[in-house]
Amino acid sequence: MEAIATFYSHFGAVRFRKLCAEAGWPAAMAPVPRSLSSSCGTCVRFTGEAMSPILPVPEEVEQIVQDTGGGYVPLYRAENS
Repeated sequence: MEAIATFYSHFGAVRFRKLCAEAGWPAAMAPVPRSLSSSCGTCVRFTGEAMSPILPVPEEVEQIVQDTGGGYVPLYRAENS
């Protein structure tokens, strides 16, 4: 699954990329695509089979979407977003 996570802060993005690496998922920080809103402007693009290795989702995460190549499917959105 190709996914994108957005964050409230740059620190949250750095921390999440590290969690992905610890779970064995390829992950890279990048600018947030224009069609997705973000508080900090930084996202993490990652590939993972399931969310379970990083659950519970860290509170710095604003949203996680699946990148379908033609759009985005929401997988997680923080309650306060």
